[in-house]
Amino acid sequence: MSKEIIKVPDIGGAEGVEVIEICVAVGDQIAAEDSLVVLESDKASMEVPSPMAGTVSAIMISDGDSLSEGDVILELEVEAGEAVAEPEDAPVQASAEVKPDPEPVAPSVNENNAAAASTQTIKVPDIGGAANVDVIEVCVAVGDDLAEGDSLIVLETDKASMEVPAPMAGKVISLAVAEGDTISEGGEILKLEVMAAAAEPATETTSSPAPAEAVASPPPVVASAPAPAAQSSDSKPPAADSDPSIYAGPAVRRLARELGAPLIDVKGSGPKGRISKDDLKAHVKAALANKASSSGGSGIPAVPAVDFSKFGDVTIEPLTKIHKITAQNMHRSWLNVPHVTQFDDADISDLEDFRQSLKAEAERRGVKITPLPFILKACAKALLDHPKFNASLDSDGENMVFKHYVHIGMAVDTPAGLVVPVIRDVDKKSIWDLAAETVELAQKAKDRKLKPAEMQGGCFTISSLGGIGGQGFTPIVNTPEVAILGISKLAVKPHWNGKEFVPRKMLPLALSYDHRAINGGDGGRFMTYLGELLADIRRLVL
Repeated sequence: MSKEIIKVPDIGGAEGVEVIEICVAVGDQIAAEDSLVVLESDKASMEVPSPMAGTVSAIMISDGDSLSEGDVILELEVEAGEAVAEPEDAPVQASAEVKPDPEPVAPSVNENNAAAASTQTIKVPDIGGAANVDVIEVCVAVGDDLAEGDSLIVLETDKASMEVPAPMAGKVISLAVAEGDTISEGGEILKLEVMAAAAEPATETTSSPAPAEAVASPPPVVASAPAPAAQSSDSKPPAADSDPSIYAGPAVRRLARELGAPLIDVKGSGPKGRISKDDLKAHVKAALANKASSSGGSGIPAVPAVDFSKFGDVTIEPLTKIHKITAQNMHRSWLNVPHVTQFDDADISDLEDFRQSLKAEAERRGVKITPLPFILKACAKALLDHPKFNASLDSDGENMVFKHYVHIGMAVDTPAGLVVPVIRDVDKKSIWDLAAETVELAQKAKDRKLKPAEMQGGCFTISSLGGIGGQGFTPIVNTPEVAILGISKLAVKPHWNGKEFVPRKMLPLALSYDHRAINGGDGGRFMTYLGELLADIRRLVL
């Protein structure tokens, strides 16, 4: 038997991810790929599988902890033949992230130091496949002396913010990016002058600094070229340097923007005065408590706190992170978007007859055929023929952004909360393709295995309560989209055909849209056209 240390694998560059569930206990015998823990970020949950079989001998984490890639999860006893990790001293290597004794961090410019120094080009590491990510903050300036792990830049995508740390200590000699630029994995950030000991570990030491070295690209062959770059980039110092007292991570900065709280007014309690979420929340609570008015920042009276335990027994359960994020997004959309909802019934009698006739073929294909693929296909055609619905308002409200692709989200109810996986290029896929993909994405959502990229880029959303019941509801627009379609339970209703009432299968539809982008006439035409497509699916091929 041997003991193996199991660590957090590559999780797409996310850091400080919360542990929401530990799936094993000490003494458990587990197989390879069994779930060890469930981690949850601001946008998604993910399970960490075991890389090998064995018996759990110790657990180093607990619920509520925050983990990053490389952190230790547990210790596993494995048979000698099962061990696939490095030898016994490998854990020591991981924990031996002891930074080499920093010689003077700011080397003086003399011949001896010049000979011992080299120039390293620092590039964007793996950021989970995201491309053309916005640089929202440059944390350093030319001439700064950095320690390993110091923040270089802050990147922000549609779904997350992330800091890029320095892989080694050194002095910034030129910057290749500025605030507002876009950058992708492998893009150059800056050039760093490092001491030879930091760039090239001595032969008698262990290889523990290797991971940091690997992040940087090999030293370029140029030596004097950085000087002009330093002058040009130094002409516009980063905004972060204008007030060095603001020291906060991207998640805190994003929360501050959402709350409208200037970070300059917040006192940080962390190392070097770093501002945490708790510091920000305490500041906002204090500001609200000191207000003479009971109104919130939006002018809406605050809901008074009530001690419900005075009236009887209560149970308090914390909301999942996904639930809280969904609530924030829905609240923001409801406050910012002037909603209008139109209702109609679509006659899908012929569609249902056709769908029933496909059941035998669906069984042969191993696919479950539901009305949803037909509705997706009809919505895709309606979006192409009514481009106002396949658009978004830009942030200043001055322009409409028309999209030349049709990606449709479908709301999925999961135990952890509501998630919206996105089906891409719906207009280019067959009914069979859509049937398979909807089932696959819905299952991944329920199993907490959706990737962030699978929930981004939607043009339009469908929310179906048909399997639950109800005659109608008013869905909230999933901004920055401009419309959402709500589907309720199919019902057989009498329909006048000009001579008599006949039973028809009618599907209740509710279309909510952003009245800034779409007016009532647009909404009426879209609903009428969508109803015609669903009533006669032959029109989908026209």
